Amino acid sequence: MQKVICFGEALIDLLSDKTAGDTQGHERFTKFAGGAPANVSVALAKLGGNAYFAGMLGQDMFGQFLSKELAEQGVKTDYVQFTKQAKTALAFVSLDQHGERTFEFYRPPAADLCFTVDHFNIRWFDEPGIFHFCSNSLTETGIYQATEKGIQLAKKQDWLISFDVNLRTNLWQPDASPRDMILGLIHHADVVKFALEELLFLAKDIKPQQFIQQLLNNGCQLVLLTNGAEPLCWYTASSSGTITPPAIVMCDATAAGDAFMGGVLFQLSQKNIISNDFTTWLSNTLKLESALNFASQCGAYAAAHRGAFPSLPNQDTLQDFFKGGARE
Repeated sequence: MQKVICFGEALIDLLSDKTAGDTQGHERFTKFAGGAPANVSVALAKLGGNAYFAGMLGQDMFGQFLSKELAEQGVKTDYVQFTKQAKTALAFVSLDQHGERTFEFYRPPAADLCFTVDHFNIRWFDEPGIFHFCSNSLTETGIYQATEKGIQLAKKQDWLISFDVNLRTNLWQPDASPRDMILGLIHHADVVKFALEELLFLAKDIKPQQFIQQLLNNGCQLVLLTNGAEPLCWYTASSSGTITPPAIVMCDATAAGDAFMGGVLFQLSQKNIISNDFTTWLSNTLKLESALNFASQCGAYAAAHRGAFPSLPNQDTLQDFFKGGARE
């Protein structure tokens, strides 16, 4: 089982007990561990993967809580750093009647942005593995440079690079250009995942299919396009297809994409695939679609449950849930 390093932010999701726009009565928030790369690391660990989280936490009660939660879920926290320079980031989350999310972030400043190029250790990449990141670690110059450093170290060792765009525009400064920053690193990734609205944002003035083809022409080996309950589309240099996600009763979409990504990385890490072997593996459509069907079930399970870490399945809960008709 290959090592997978999930790099970026771990933060506190404060989940409202009200639907968005409901102003009646008192609003209460429940604390959950979250942050997209942290969620992916937990998704992978709960499935039985060899998951590491790398990132900076605040030397505060929330940072200690996150470190403890990650470890309790089976994530290796050897690469977690702590700082007193900033507090752990917070995200206030409200859900609409369909379980879709609205975020209000307390970031920047935040501890995760204090991770620098000097915090990476080349020894982390001694064995074969996968390096996973998201666009939230591209929002400031320092963390962008750190992310780029991690990618460079991983690529030197022929690691697979995985990038979930996971764009949160309200995390970016008004004068920043998220599109330019994302496009600056996206071509390093072997696997790219984005939602439809993220694809449209990145493609801008060109046709979405043309943008996807550009990614494949420039070195990306697998593009994954999600659109909620609509079929997942996948693309490689030689083929493409769709996967219909399982029908579920939506509860909370907070970690659905991260659960899906964790499922993808679990499948790839099981196969011990390095970057140079990836094209050969992708040429077997049956194996690829089997892996994506598994990942799609992981995402659907998470969407049917509340919170981030608590909504992520292990092998047994996943199997039991879909045996029962995927309804809770």
